Amino acid sequence: MADAHVDGWARSYTGEMFETRMATEADAELITEQRRRMFVEMGQPDDERMQVMLRNFVPWVQERLRDGRYIGWLVTRRGEVLAGAGMLLMDFPPNWRDPEPLRAYLLNFYVEPEARGRALAYELLKTAIDEAKRRGIKVVSLHASQFGRPLYERNGFEATNEMMLHLGSSAKR
Repeated sequence: MADAHVDGWARSYTGEMFETRMATEADAELITEQRRRMFVEMGQPDDERMQVMLRNFVPWVQERLRDGRYIGWLVTRRGEVLAGAGMLLMDFPPNWRDPEPLRAYLLNFYVEPEARGRALAYELLKTAIDEAKRRGIKVVSLHASQFGRPLYERNGFEATNEMMLHLGSSAKR
């Protein structure tokens, strides 16, 4: 896979300077904690099912960061991580809408509560879309929370006809 890059955007909002860096395998626990907080803020209980998901997520994201299937970006201010986002590169069967066998799935967009309202999620979204374009990817998808939906809609994302069937004992019915 081609190497991801980041221009290291730095922006000043109300006198604060934010920078981005690429996530590494060493960031797997941090990405996992952001994921946990994202789901809890969306109303998911921080229960045993959440803990199982988190235990499974750490090695999953480490492997994908290592092999390049997961590209992560972290926004920092004076070395403190304030936001993050990821893009999963997925093998996908070519079809009539997109003949290329690669798609991008955006996930794990999270901004610390004290850093919200400073366009960090927008900058991360723009960075991810630019990376997808750089790689020639034609389709970018995501599952939006009620909090993120306005950002994605403002940036051209549209609802699709995707359907889902949950199998197994842990599935909601």
